Amino acid sequence: MSDARLDARWCPSPNCDQRPPGSEIDLLVIHGISLPPGEFGGPYIDQLFTNRLDPGAHPYFAPIADLRVSAHLLIRRDGELVQYVPLQQRAWHAGVSSFAGRERCNDYAIGIELEGSDHTPYTDAQYGRLQQVIAAIQAQFPAITAERIVGHSDIAPGRKSDPGPAFDWQRLLAALNEKSAPL
Repeated sequence: MSDARLDARWCPSPNCDQRPPGSEIDLLVIHGISLPPGEFGGPYIDQLFTNRLDPGAHPYFAPIADLRVSAHLLIRRDGELVQYVPLQQRAWHAGVSSFAGRERCNDYAIGIELEGSDHTPYTDAQYGRLQQVIAAIQAQFPAITAERIVGHSDIAPGRKSDPGPAFDWQRLLAALNEKSAPL
């Protein structure tokens, strides 16, 4: 079941499991995703995260259709929020990763995907929803401070580039610092 405070459409992913005992959730990782790359809308992200992606639907899908990946949340271009994994569980979003010398970020992080690409600006609706979601997550997990909100590229440098240069970190951080200011 989805986390009530988030008001998200629930689309359960099997690509998750329990976090290791004693893991404190204290990191938030922002990702960017579009399927096929550079195209927005459609069912493909849901299908990827629920192991139903048809490898024949697009040439890009054949090599990724068997991946077992997920995220806790997705924010679509129009601001719609989709939840795949309960926040208390470990979603398989970060892969080989490290933050501040600590490996296996999936063990202690929440992953939020933004529908977008490295070089396409994210939408006002996405920034607004992201601010709301972060506030709700921080209320539940106070160890996630602004300094512990990072991009996938920060925890997997050289391997990942998302959310990319199109993501406006200054806009997000200014809004988080002001708390009440809209993005």
